[in-house]
Amino acid sequence: MEKKKKSTFQKITMVVVWLMLIFTVGAVILGALGQFITG
Repeated sequence: MEKKKKSTFQKITMVVVWLMLIFTVGAVILGALGQFITG
């Protein structure tokens, strides 16, 4: 039980971390593109 819960929690954590990383990178790229286009 504990191992299964841990693995499931780890999977959820990995997904959340990856989503945050992708969102952060996307926001930075969009910000850079916006400055590049307007600047």
